[in-house]
Formats: sequence, structure tokens, C-alpha cells
Amino acid sequence: MDLGPAFLKSVTAVLKSVTAVGHAPQALVCADVFHLVKLVGDALDAGRRDLWQQLRRFPDDRYAKAFEGSRWALLKNPEDLTENQAAQLAKIKRTRGGIWRAYEMKEQFRAIFPADSNPPQQSDCWTSGSPAPSDRGWNHSRKQHARRGIISNAIEQRISNGRVEGMNVKVRLIIRRSYGFHSAKATLALVMLACGPINLSLPHEQPALQTAA
Repeated sequence: MDLGPAFLKSVTAVLKSVTAVGHAPQALVCADVFHLVKLVGDALDAGRRDLWQQLRRFPDDRYAKAFEGSRWALLKNPEDLTENQAAQLAKIKRTRGGIWRAYEMKEQFRAIFPADSNPPQQSDCWTSGSPAPSDRGWNHSRKQHARRGIISNAIEQRISNGRVEGMNVKVRLIIRRSYGFHSAKATLALVMLACGPINLSLPHEQPALQTAA
């Protein structure tokens, strides 16, 4: 799920209600990997913008020009960089400044989530780096603790909304294309033709997870 407060509040309330009557006793709330990585990328981009504004204030504009065009070099995955973007990233690496350290932290965080990683150790490393609840107010500390919990769950369970989100994008595109169809059945038929057969399995039903367990 998304890390928005409204999502967390609603899902937590539903989970409490269903477990209270004996349903889904082993249910866990997991943060969506895409949103986690996006938050880290947004923080890196904010640092990049701050540095860009500082460089533009220098009397000599060569530093700002050297840093120009660095946004996608920092935000894209290393394997997806163009030749120019890879060269730009190499220049940033040579400086060994704060923006490079932020980039390394972004890549280290992204590396937590591959399926062949070691979830328990990496989960401990991530949550231990978060602010201690005692350093904040009670309400804020409860929110921080809840967020750390669902992040740990996502790492340990190795699941994400990626497949469902990708399916949603395709379905929305098909719905736009089907404007003018005479019935919803025609649109549904086109969805099944383009995306089917749709066979989503729960995490505990997936062979890979059964083997790992």
C-alpha cells in the first residue's frame, strides 16, 4: 500500500475489525516497494535542486554548467542510463561530494528489495536507521513506528503492488481506447483479450515462497 496517512489509517482499521472476528489472523500490512523507492528518489532530487541553486549563485558559472543535466543521471537506474548520463554520473562520482553520497544511499536502499536479498538482516539495518520513537512526540512516534513496521513487512514478505499496478495501467488505457463501445461487456472482452488470462495468486500460494519457507 501507499504510505499516505489516509491509506494507513483505513487499512489498519479494517485489519483490526476483521481480526477481531477471527478472519485473516495472519494478515500483514506491507508498504509498496515502488512508493518506498520513489520517496528516496524524491529526497535525492530535492538535494539536487538545492545544490543546483547554490552553484548558480557562484560568480563563475562553470560549476553550474558542469552540474547541468544531472537530474536523470542521478534518478535513473544505472543500467538504464544513456551514454551522456553515464558520463555525467561519473563526473559527479569524482567529486565525492554530498550529492554522490546521497546517490549511493538511494542505490543501497533500492538494493534492499531484490528477491535474492537477505530480508531479515536488511530489514534490521533499515529500521535501525530510522529516528527513535522517544525522540518525537507520542502521536508522531506511533506513526513512525507503524511506517517502520509496514516497511519491514514489505522487505520480509518480498511482495509489491507492481504486477497489479501494471495491470491497472493497461486496463485504463484500454478503457480510453474503448470510448464509444455500446456496452461494458465489449470493454471487458477487450481487457481479457489484451491482458488475459488473468491469474493472480496470493503470496502464500506462490511456489517460490513455499520453497523458501
